[in-house]
Amino acid sequence: MDMNGTVAVITGGGTGIGAAVAESLARKGAAAVVVNYSRSADEARDTVARLESLGCAAKAVAADVSDDAAVRRLAARVHAEHGRVDALVCNAGTTRWVPFPDLEGLTDEVWRQVMGVNLMGAFHCARAFAPALRETRGAIVNVASVAGLLATGSSIAYGVSKAALLQLTRDLAVALGPEIRVNAVAPGMVATRWHIGRVGEQVFSEMAAKEELKAPLRRTARPDHIAQLVTALLESDLVTGEVLVGDGGRHLQY
Repeated sequence: MDMNGTVAVITGGGTGIGAAVAESLARKGAAAVVVNYSRSADEARDTVARLESLGCAAKAVAADVSDDAAVRRLAARVHAEHGRVDALVCNAGTTRWVPFPDLEGLTDEVWRQVMGVNLMGAFHCARAFAPALRETRGAIVNVASVAGLLATGSSIAYGVSKAALLQLTRDLAVALGPEIRVNAVAPGMVATRWHIGRVGEQVFSEMAAKEELKAPLRRTARPDHIAQLVTALLESDLVTGEVLVGDGGRHLQY
């Protein structure tokens, strides 16, 4: 896919990886980028301002991806305003920090929240945007995690949701082909507000340094590194049902 002149929708697009993807697509020549957000309204508006400075028609639109009706309204609005959708990046995600041994901490409410956003949110979006994406022979990229491949991450519920998202990616690649390609990225530790804000800059730096010693590339990912992977998958016309891991090779020695 040549991104020049395209219309893209990015869920969770106001901050971190989502914002980096939005900027990457704008720099590639996307005509319009819809920045979806749930809670980060100010950040989404800031992202839109950066995209507009790059000559991209951008708009911040609130919608909770765990709410199917809200997603369907989002899809209808985007199509009505732009007449097409070429790329969908399902980046919206959430977690609850529960140590693995604390099974009692994994309440039904935790499971519903995490699975509702990380798994069902991506499904809701794929289903709602599929008609428009078929028209343009577009592409979907789901943002998963190495926690979906390995027994690691913020909680069991989070890891299971990301593992399910990877399987959903493969299943949708079959269900939506040949018109729509569906792929995923699986980041490891990424220097985002999501990670740094929880533990503080000093602790995060110490954690990152330890992880880097075990990674062949000796680097911690930034949001723009993951945006590179997302953009590459959107542009790769013969790739579907695949996952690209972005962790500097750390997963090779877990």
